[in-house]
Amino acid sequence: MTEAASIETPATSDEACLAPPFVQQLIKQLRAQDIHGTWEGKSDLQLLKPYLHTPEERRAIPIMGDPDPETLWHLEIFYNAIAVAIERETGQMVSPMMKMSHEGFGRMVLIAGRLVVVNKQLRDVHRFGFASLTKLADAGGKFLEEAVGMIRAHPAVAQYGA
Repeated sequence: MTEAASIETPATSDEACLAPPFVQQLIKQLRAQDIHGTWEGKSDLQLLKPYLHTPEERRAIPIMGDPDPETLWHLEIFYNAIAVAIERETGQMVSPMMKMSHEGFGRMVLIAGRLVVVNKQLRDVHRFGFASLTKLADAGGKFLEEAVGMIRAHPAVAQYGA
């Protein structure tokens, strides 16, 4: 193995994690929320920072009381990005639906036609986030891959108006 091949710099790793379709869609969804141009100078990694928490940061977040509205907003954008990435991959419209209790427990479903393509039980929403950019990209990519597979396996059910 060459020396260059054995060394992976964090910048290279981050760039690779920003490339998948889900991550690109998440960045687009976040940038679309910036109606006043406040985040134009922010890099993509800076925009994704609210999704990344070290284990110490996660433990420091209290789980008592209502989840932070900004955390709920980031949760919705995360699943909206998955829904749009599914739509781009399959051509089927996908609708997200979330039901959340004030205690941070709930469910998120993504529906294509009459087919539930993502069904995620949410717990401890107060601490929503990922340990690394790689884990964020992997989680979104896994949802995307499974949903696309389900739509391709059941196209008649995923059709709107079917």
